[in-house]
Amino acid sequence: MSVSSPKLVIFDCDGTLVDSQHVIVAAMADAFVSEGLVSPARDRVVGVVGLSLELAIARLLSDDVDLAQVDRLAAAYKASFAERRRRPDHAEPLYDGVRDTLERLAARDDVVLGIATGKSRRGVNALLEREGLAGLFSTIQTADTHPSKPHPSMVFAAMSDTLAAPEATAMIGDTTYDIEMALGAGASAIGVAWGYHPEEALRQAGAHHVTADCAALERALDQVIFQKLTA
Repeated sequence: MSVSSPKLVIFDCDGTLVDSQHVIVAAMADAFVSEGLVSPARDRVVGVVGLSLELAIARLLSDDVDLAQVDRLAAAYKASFAERRRRPDHAEPLYDGVRDTLERLAARDDVVLGIATGKSRRGVNALLEREGLAGLFSTIQTADTHPSKPHPSMVFAAMSDTLAAPEATAMIGDTTYDIEMALGAGASAIGVAWGYHPEEALRQAGAHHVTADCAALERALDQVIFQKLTA
């Protein structure tokens, strides 16, 4: 391919760009209590972050899933999350180094940025507006219009939006669902160790690199799509 073709860097959101585990766990607890159910343990909740909301809830329930109950739980979760977001003490902080990394990547003429997330588009828009990051992303793919991760639909759509080839695309995420999604689309997969799935799980899922911080992430991008395509 031509070296002038775009290099697409796609980021997951929760657990990769922002640490939202506290509000996610609390909202899920609120939802389960609303149905008279025992709140799932934190490790179980963060283990399904990245999946679409309904699939995540189904995973947290017993094997005998009542779809109507899943819908009620999803509605209760959304209501709790929205209410918590309005509180003055609400916090979904960016991870250390994320803002600088995004701004450096966005400033490159040969790079376009994207998001692929299990969050709703409304949730992503609220986050990007709050952090002043909305103008950095050329393509945003959410669970509103795609199958749940690890289906590769979101990565395929992001590549289509930006005219990026699979070999010029890297997906960055903190869960095995992100890694599997990237590989299913033929893209490179970079795991981040600061999120919600263990580093070893990311490696076993097939991540080309697992990075401990944003500096290491930028070095990994050099290896998987930047230097490789310009050598």
